[in-house]
Amino acid sequence: MRHNKKINHLGRTSSHRSAMLSNMAASLILHKRITTTVAKAKALRVYFEPMVTRSKDDSTQSRRIVFRDLQNKFAVTELFRDIAAKVGDRPGGYTRIIKLGARLGDNAEMAMIELVDYNELLLTSGKAPAKAKPTRRRSAKKTTETVAKKTTEKAEVKSPEATETE
Repeated sequence: MRHNKKINHLGRTSSHRSAMLSNMAASLILHKRITTTVAKAKALRVYFEPMVTRSKDDSTQSRRIVFRDLQNKFAVTELFRDIAAKVGDRPGGYTRIIKLGARLGDNAEMAMIELVDYNELLLTSGKAPAKAKPTRRRSAKKTTETVAKKTTEKAEVKSPEATETE
């Protein structure tokens, strides 16, 4: 039974896990978007969102509590100055996890975690941009139309040259 086992230990010791989450949270604050595994992204969301909620109240005590977890004064300044101002009216849900598929080497599920209010593409258009149609590896079989176009193009190219030499 898995009673009271809410924390995903991520295969690490407690100190390693807290250091990793601290570094990932600082990177998320500074870069606004990071790519990691799905399990780490979900653990980071649980770790990071209370910090953003605390940053809405810009007091010395709040800064000390957040700095205790982040250990990065540039990230704390960015969080309290820019991010807190941008998410001040949002009641929660400051991050978005977008699944990217499997990693090539070990087939781990990858995800991109980003701050919701900093995705310019989704803010301007209202919906996600459409994905480009995948290209095929093999060339399509040549139809009579494509063959006819190529022969007429070659003939047009040859005819001006012939007139210039005469």
